[in-house]
Amino acid sequence: MATNTADALRSHASGEVFAPPDPGFAEAHAGFNLAEQHQPDLVLRATNEADVAAAVKLGATSGLPVRAQATGHGIGIPMPRGILVSTAGMRSVHINPARRTATVGAGTQWHEVINAAAQHGLAPLSGSSPTVGIVGYTLGGGMGPMARTFGFASDRVRRLRMIDATGRTVEIDAEREPDLFWALRGGKPWVGIVTETEFELVEVPTYYGGSIFFAGDHAERVLHAFAQWAPTVPDAVSTSITLLRLPDLPIFPEPLRGRLSVHLRYVHIGDPAQGAEWLAPMRAAATPVLDLVAVTPAVAIGSVHQDPTEPMPARDDSIRLRELTPATVDSLLEAAGPGVDTPLIMAEVRMMGGALAQAGTHDSAVGGRDGAFNVCVIGPYPPPLREAVDAASAATLGALQPWALTGSLINFQGYALAPDQVRAAWSPEVRGRLDAIERSWDPDHLFQTAFSHARGD
Repeated sequence: MATNTADALRSHASGEVFAPPDPGFAEAHAGFNLAEQHQPDLVLRATNEADVAAAVKLGATSGLPVRAQATGHGIGIPMPRGILVSTAGMRSVHINPARRTATVGAGTQWHEVINAAAQHGLAPLSGSSPTVGIVGYTLGGGMGPMARTFGFASDRVRRLRMIDATGRTVEIDAEREPDLFWALRGGKPWVGIVTETEFELVEVPTYYGGSIFFAGDHAERVLHAFAQWAPTVPDAVSTSITLLRLPDLPIFPEPLRGRLSVHLRYVHIGDPAQGAEWLAPMRAAATPVLDLVAVTPAVAIGSVHQDPTEPMPARDDSIRLRELTPATVDSLLEAAGPGVDTPLIMAEVRMMGGALAQAGTHDSAVGGRDGAFNVCVIGPYPPPLREAVDAASAATLGALQPWALTGSLINFQGYALAPDQVRAAWSPEVRGRLDAIERSWDPDHLFQTAFSHARGD
C-alpha cells in the first residue's frame, strides 16, 4: 500500500518522496523540536505549489490525512499516519520597497526576509527566533520583539495563497474570500496548506535594544523592579524578562553558563536617547553581568532574545496574566527563582499591551489581545527528564493562576494541547466562527495540524 501510494505521488510531484524504509525518511520528517517524531506513511519535500496540490489530491483519494511542516519548531501532536508535506524547499523572498511589502514562499524562514528587507531600510514583524518559519508563526498571530509598537505579525498580512481540500489554488485577501482572510490571520485553522504570503514591512533600519543579563542573586530585586517599571513604558518599548538557567557548556558566556541569571530583553523604536532614558530604571536595578543594549541594525533583531539555533527536544507551556503585581513576582520566584531546584531552562514574562491590544486594519481571528503579560516556561525534554519538566512546568504556571486569564496565545500553546485548552485560545464567539469555516472548507477532515483533535465537530 505504502509503495503504491509513494509511486503514485512520485508520478505527479517533482519533489522527493520518502516512505519507510527509504534512506532519508526519518530526516525528511524531523522537526526542529526533537521531543516528538512524526510517523507518516509518506513525506513529500515539495518544491512548488503543484507538488502541494498533488499531495492533497492523493490524500483525498487514498484516505490519508495531510499535514504541512516548514521547520517543525511547534511540532505539537505527532502525526501518526498520512502524508507530511515538507514545505522547507519552497523558500522565496520578493521585497517591494515602494509598497513596503514582502512576498514569501511557504518554507521561508524569518532570517531570509530580515536580511532582504534590511537592504531597503525595512523590517518584518519577525519572531524572536530568525529560524522560525513565517507561515506557521503568522497563522497563529505572531508576537515578536517589536510587537508592542507594531502589533501581531498577522495584522500586517495583505494576501495569501492556499491549496484547499480539493487541490485547488485559492487567492485570499480582504475582498477575495474575506472569511478565510479573517481566519488565517491568527486563527491557525486547518483548512488547507498556505503556499505564499504577502505582508507589510515596517520602516526600521535600526533599533535601540538588546539584552541585559543580571546575576541570579539579584533576581528578586530585578523582577520587582521590572513589575514596577514595565507598566510605565510607552508603546515604543517592547520588553520581556526571563529567569534563565543555561547548561554549563563552553558555547555560553562564562558569566552565564551553569547558573541562574536574569535576562532582560529590550527594544525601543525611535530616538536612542529616549530609549536609554526609558531603560535607565532597569539598568539601575542591579549591576549587570552583561549589558548588550545599543543602537543595533534591524538585521540583528535575533540577538535580542538569543533563541537557540540548533534542534533540541523541548517542552513549553504558557499562560497570560491580567497584571504583574509584587505578589505575582514573589510567586514566580518561589516556583522558579534562586534556590529552587528546577529543570526549566527559562521562565519568561513578556509584556503585552500597546499595539498588540489593538485590532489591525482588518478584523482577524487573533486571540489573547487582552493579556497584560504572557508567561512561557521551557524545559529540555529528553525521556529521562520528562516527568520532572512536566512537574516543574505545572508548578510554575500553577503558582501564577491567581493572576491568570482564561486561555493562552496559540503560538505559545506548547504542550497544553488538550482540546479544551486549545479552544480556549480564542473567545467562544471567535472559536465558533472558526469551527464553521473549518467545516465549510474541510468537511472530511483531510488536513491535520498540531492540535487537530480540538476541532469543533
